[in-house]
Amino acid sequence: DRRMSLSAKLLIKNMNDDSVKAEEVEIEVLDVSKTGVGFICNSPLSIGAVYEAHLKLWTDEVIHAFLKVVRIEQTKEEKYTCGTIFIGLPEMNAKRIEVYDMLKRMESGDLE
Repeated sequence: DRRMSLSAKLLIKNMNDDSVKAEEVEIEVLDVSKTGVGFICNSPLSIGAVYEAHLKLWTDEVIHAFLKVVRIEQTKEEKYTCGTIFIGLPEMNAKRIEVYDMLKRMESGDLE
């Protein structure tokens, strides 16, 4: 799927480790599609781990989702670029993201 940028923040909690107190961490969203989210965070995450997320959309709506980490790269600034996929994202929320993508493509004249 085509990916898009959103100026949004996610709050995440590690869902795989009950022994660790849930800590909400702000991250910088790089892009989002109906299949996943790319972001930068200050903390190293675990590949394969599932995190609870709250994604704030352009309409100020918040989508509650679960993200599975599939890729991590450390940056020169000692931060981490992460690629995740949605786990069980409701179709209604996937459609919201698709609508945003369509609007952005219309604005840029790139509607296929």
